[in-house]
Amino acid sequence: MYNPVKIMTLSNSTSPSSRSPKVARTAHHQLEALKLITMVVADTGDYEKIKQYKPEDATTNPSLVLQAVQSPEYISLVEEVVQQCKDSKLDAPNLVSDICDHLAVRFGVEILKVIPGRVSTEVDACLSFNIDAMVRKAQKLIELYESHGVSRDRVLIKIASTWEGVQACRELEKLGIHTNMTLIFNYHQAIACAQAGATLISPFVGRILDWFNKNASTKESYTKLTDPGVVSVTKIYKYFKAHKHETIVMGASFRSKDQILGLAGIDALTISPKLLQELEQSSEPLERALSPDTLDSDVPVVHVDEETFRWELNEDAMATEKLAEGIRNFNADLQKLKKIVSTMM
Repeated sequence: MYNPVKIMTLSNSTSPSSRSPKVARTAHHQLEALKLITMVVADTGDYEKIKQYKPEDATTNPSLVLQAVQSPEYISLVEEVVQQCKDSKLDAPNLVSDICDHLAVRFGVEILKVIPGRVSTEVDACLSFNIDAMVRKAQKLIELYESHGVSRDRVLIKIASTWEGVQACRELEKLGIHTNMTLIFNYHQAIACAQAGATLISPFVGRILDWFNKNASTKESYTKLTDPGVVSVTKIYKYFKAHKHETIVMGASFRSKDQILGLAGIDALTISPKLLQELEQSSEPLERALSPDTLDSDVPVVHVDEETFRWELNEDAMATEKLAEGIRNFNADLQKLKKIVSTMM
């Protein structure tokens, strides 16, 4: 006999962040309870794990694809993709890049077989400051998905939230290509993405906490609501709801279950298999932290042009450092993936 998880909700809205009616609900565990009020997205390229936790959407990045291709259970898929591409007349560097694009899409195609929603696939981090190159890469990835019979409506193209990334987002959304703007650490970054019409943004939580833990003169103990990453994402969420932006806010990059619970009720959360497991194994009560119907609507409008974007990022040491670090790390893992592919050609 299980101990049901009780969740109190405050809204009867049918928006992504308000899935439960205005009554107390019970669930078998915290993960099930969370799914009642927030879209749960799997943060992994391992579609066997995705089958296990039954999220609505899934998101990948070069680091997650790198982990997946090194797993013995996926080696046959990798070899199949390499064989299909290797007869191309592209020169070696371009061929390796082409294979990596096909691999990212193939993992996405397999993931879409086990989820009802959308998958996110990332544009190369090394293109993060080239608008035209990001747009071309996004179009190529969509064409690859469509060659597998996957509609573009089931794909989100992930782009780093540089100023150039924001402009690429604007162009892609006009073309009917949906975007997931990632590596967001700053309020003005997020607002710029919404003003560009991004379908979804991924503001990071855990990496913000990492920065504060590393740079604070004295170590602080945070609660699930005072954690600086949770505070940052909550502020973004409140602005979007106050000004009725349709862009989905999806918290990302978690270090603990408490960070997830601090954002319970937000539009979406992308969660690693480890933390999905912790939620599934917990029967503790889950309290809703965010709801669009209980927010202060008196939030000043902010318009973000290029000057404002660059200045506000410059003034935010944490966001500047973590954005640059994130782009470097994603690119480093893409280069590792390319090395693995080159040995298989």
